[in-house]
Amino acid sequence: MTQHAYPRPGAADARELPQSRTSPVTTEARWTGKLVFGGVMMVVAGLFNVIIGLVALFNSDYYVLGASGVLVLDLAGWGWLHLILGALVVLTGAALLTGATWARVITVLLAGFNALASLAFMSAYPLWSIVVIALDVLVIWAVITAGTEAEA
Repeated sequence: MTQHAYPRPGAADARELPQSRTSPVTTEARWTGKLVFGGVMMVVAGLFNVIIGLVALFNSDYYVLGASGVLVLDLAGWGWLHLILGALVVLTGAALLTGATWARVITVLLAGFNALASLAFMSAYPLWSIVVIALDVLVIWAVITAGTEAEA
């Protein structure tokens, strides 16, 4: 039983040992993963906003409004806001996936504004608004904690 599954380094017939699956994750892989996560979540949140906007514009009976209605704008106004904001969020998420440095700043700003808009729209569709706010918070966390390694 002197045979080993892998030859010892330095042995005459030593082959290259396979990479361990438990090798530590490099710093570069961590920030790249966070930025990819942030970009994908931005695209998802933006698509949610586009859907919210299109539904508000084309099927105004879908949202059940109470006596107080929605905050500041009427339903068509919120539909346009969500549609335009959703398109901007999708474009910024795509730019974040390409690694553009400017997209990190714009991502944090748009995600914050998107969360505020969803908070104001919460009286019309609370569950969907909570999902979008949660995605925005995760995006902000991922982009901010990616650190300065991304520029290096």
